[in-house]
Amino acid sequence: MEIIQIVGLGLIATVLTLIIKEQKPMFAFLLAAFTGILIFLFLVGKIASVIEVLENLAQRSGVNMIFLKTILKIIGIAYIAEFGAQIVRDAGQESVASKIELAGKILIMVMAIPIITVIIETVVKLIPG
Repeated sequence: MEIIQIVGLGLIATVLTLIIKEQKPMFAFLLAAFTGILIFLFLVGKIASVIEVLENLAQRSGVNMIFLKTILKIIGIAYIAEFGAQIVRDAGQESVASKIELAGKILIMVMAIPIITVIIETVVKLIPG
């Protein structure tokens, strides 16, 4: 039932933000940002348990842990970049939000190079000649 708590917090924060926005737009932004951070912190425990399950599965299946950790870092970069871009968008800074998203995509590409390299090397080994 955590989703009810999260949605309830979001709705309360939204109503308060709309009320405060007329008088103090900076406080409204801070309330929205704080709410987003609070929701994220609420989910950290859930994320940690998912990572633990994935690590156990990878160990049992013999998958190289470096690949799993790289994929988890890529997922983390995507979520953090999206979260940051949304907060900046809430402040009305669309161009900065776009730059955050671009930086996230570039960092994901950089993190994916070792995995792409292994895939290409494997494919090349399979090709006769």
